[in-house]
Amino acid sequence: MRIALIHALKHSIAPIDAAFATAWPEARLMNLLDDSLSADLARDGKLDDAMTERFLALGDYAAATGADAILFTCSAFGPCIEAVARAHAPKPVLKPNEAMIEQAVTMGKRIGLLSTFPPTLVSMPPEFPASVEVVPKLAEGALAALDRGDRAEHDRLIVEASKDLRDCDIVALAQFSIAATAPLVAEATGRPVVTTPDSAVHKLKNLLAAKA
Repeated sequence: MRIALIHALKHSIAPIDAAFATAWPEARLMNLLDDSLSADLARDGKLDDAMTERFLALGDYAAATGADAILFTCSAFGPCIEAVARAHAPKPVLKPNEAMIEQAVTMGKRIGLLSTFPPTLVSMPPEFPASVEVVPKLAEGALAALDRGDRAEHDRLIVEASKDLRDCDIVALAQFSIAATAPLVAEATGRPVVTTPDSAVHKLKNLLAAKA
């Protein structure tokens, strides 16, 4: 199976590659990166029709390469990804967080949502069902630390921020780029932690196995 992975942050590539290597090494991966997507969203502060058109173009390109499924890895672009999914149905087109959300809501009613990218904490909470309470938390400064190559500071800021979520039933890590901190967050909070790449790979594998 050929899976197209579409990224808006370069930091998302290694975590999803690692998740596939562990859970589904047979899959053939194709990586598409446009890091201007996240930069433009951070600048403009909102999604618009022009951004949706850019996502549709990326989806068309990925489909034209023969991809059996498309997985987007940046969590702040939900409505744009939904447009791609409608355009390419019934091909599986997954938002990065939908599989994790499905998993998280089976594990608790009060879900801490930890992110390093502010737009994610605007776009993602409405994707959870109304039956759960989402507690958003920004690890301020962590993404800037990662951008300058300081992973230790990135991880430290995430762990510090996660301590505010200790009264939640579960902690959901909202981005692929922070998935590797899951063991540290689990230790700091004493709570179960779910990540987007692991959940997404398992869902895609199950979806495509059903179609095979």
